[in-house]
Amino acid sequence: MFLSVGVMKKRALLLLSLALLNGCSREFIEKIYDVDYSTTNRFANNLAPLPGQFTKDLVALDKLINSFNGEVERYWGNEGMIASKHHYVKYTDGYQSRAHVDFDRGVVVIGTVAKTEPEKHLKAAIVTTLLTPDDPAGVDLYSDQKIQVGGKPFLFGQVLDQDKKPVEWSWRANRFADYLVKNKIKKRKVRFQQAYYVEIPMVSDHVDKRGYKYASIVRDASKRYGINEDLIYAIIKTESSFNPYAVSHANAYGLMQVVPKTAGADVFKLVKKKSGVPSPEYLFDPVKNIDTGTAYFYILKNRYLRDVKHPTSLHYSMISAYNGGTGGVLNTFNRNDRKRAMNDLNNLKPNQVYWALTNKHPKAEARRYLQKVTTFQKEFNQGKI
Repeated sequence: MFLSVGVMKKRALLLLSLALLNGCSREFIEKIYDVDYSTTNRFANNLAPLPGQFTKDLVALDKLINSFNGEVERYWGNEGMIASKHHYVKYTDGYQSRAHVDFDRGVVVIGTVAKTEPEKHLKAAIVTTLLTPDDPAGVDLYSDQKIQVGGKPFLFGQVLDQDKKPVEWSWRANRFADYLVKNKIKKRKVRFQQAYYVEIPMVSDHVDKRGYKYASIVRDASKRYGINEDLIYAIIKTESSFNPYAVSHANAYGLMQVVPKTAGADVFKLVKKKSGVPSPEYLFDPVKNIDTGTAYFYILKNRYLRDVKHPTSLHYSMISAYNGGTGGVLNTFNRNDRKRAMNDLNNLKPNQVYWALTNKHPKAEARRYLQKVTTFQKEFNQGKI
């Protein structure tokens, strides 16, 4: 679910605390990418502090969040929302207009609270949303900064116009926007003002259409690290529903929801042989995100959980650890002695390990997570993803 702006400040303090955690060290396979540490997203810059910058960036982040919250609340009151894993939310037009893509419900809601010429503002917001590029690095989700359109639109093929055609070019986006403004406008009260909005249903297979775009990237990462394609697909669908703009309150970014200071740091140090951590902009790049997330599975398989003997038990443990950490997996079997926990895990059959991780794991989210991922794996192998 999307986050209300009322809890954003509190969660930002939490995510920055989580960002201080660091991984263990051991060198693994060859360097694969040179890393560009630059960022264009001003919010992202403040979410990835370098050593010695924590206090400075915390103050900057606090100011940024207060400013963002204030502007959103000024126009949208308690209906304010921000982007999350399965929700794309972008404000434009001085915060008067908003695009919200709900990937769970499969609907795009575009609205405006502009007091003068609302239909004109709404049309502009519709066109911008339809033509928003498939490049998260160029879209600042935490401001009303204008989106520079160009290239293949992010929603291409996921929504169709009144003629059941995909929208790629400006002329078609403008024509569809005119149609929506003329025939599909809805109204409701937001605070003390009128909101004008339209709802655009996404095509029934919108998840598959997003997923197909990353097939070659997933295949390459699978071969590179020896991690099955079905697992990578299932993780992406669980974490982000193939939303490359995905962000979370836990400071995770992109398709596989990589946390820079934990999994990201481990991959840089153990796999890439790089210092530092990946920036949010780095992780918004689908190629680098999938590579990083898959590389972390390599680390789980070959380092943190290498003592798990049965391959199926290892598989379940890796999935659970991706969400709840290796410590959470071991704590499921023994909270006081890690060596004994590993022995107990290895003395169980794979179906018993699965039962334990989905019923006895200390965190409810991790229990559900393993169930979701294994279900999506089955769907992938049955040709449903």
